[in-house]
Amino acid sequence: MDSYLCVAPDVKLGKDVRLSKFINLYGCEIGDETKIGAFVEIQKHASVGKRCKISSHTFICEGVTIEDNVFVGHNVAFINDAYPRSTTGGGLLQTEADWKVEKTLVKKGASIGSGCTILSKVTIGENALVGAGSVVTKDVPPNTIVAGNPARVLRKLDHTLEVK
Repeated sequence: MDSYLCVAPDVKLGKDVRLSKFINLYGCEIGDETKIGAFVEIQKHASVGKRCKISSHTFICEGVTIEDNVFVGHNVAFINDAYPRSTTGGGLLQTEADWKVEKTLVKKGASIGSGCTILSKVTIGENALVGAGSVVTKDVPPNTIVAGNPARVLRKLDHTLEVK
């Protein structure tokens, strides 16, 4: 690695992973042949599958699982806490002990357009397509196109994408 990469020693990188400059990876797992764009952060206990493309300026937080063959557009943000707070009820700064990670799952073959926000506790189904700028607040069925704020089903896909 070079001075423009921050890849912690506990990161598990698969074979032929391609990393751009200015990324921050720690405690995560990245599958074979995946490409990570510039200015991406992937936190601990997050995983990205094989043959994925994670575009620049994307934030993948703890608790996010991305399966194989997934496309994530530019500037996508995943959320892992439905009710974030900086302090406890007593006014002290929160620590990891004060909250529980809420998981998110992106199934194989899905595509997430640029500028999306993906809330916690949702599953984006196989081969689903999330339109650019959408806010995903609930599960996305497999083989559908969703868009909007909040994201709503627009239509079913006519075909299932062929994946290796």
